[in-house]
This record gives sequence, structure tokens and C-alpha cells, in this order.
Amino acid sequence: MKVKEMREKDADALLKELQELQKAHFSLRMQHATQQLTNTSQLRRTQRDIARVRTVLGQKAASK
Repeated sequence: MKVKEMREKDADALLKELQELQKAHFSLRMQHATQQLTNTSQLRRTQRDIARVRTVLGQKAASK
């Protein structure tokens, strides 16, 4: 998801997106630990998406 799209969403939608990304990241970590993950770049991608969502949430909280 792009940052522009994240900024258009409200805080509740971003929190829901954050929870989904964290669940996906946990699942990918478990797959990696059990040698089942073939595309390891997904780990970094979800980690960066989580950071983007947290950054946008912080910006929204600071602007209030």
C-alpha cells in the first residue's frame, strides 16, 4: 500500500491494517523458521509496511 492511500484512511482503518500486517508478518516468520518460506523478501516488505502504517498513525496523532 502506498503512503498516499494510508494518509487518506482514518485512524481506525489504519489500526485494522496494522493488525492484519502484524498477523501476516508473524505467519511469515513462522514459515521462515520451519523452512517453508520460499520468498524471503516478503518478510522485509511486511516489516516496512508495518513501519509505514505506524509512521502515518504517529503523524495523524501529532497533527490533532
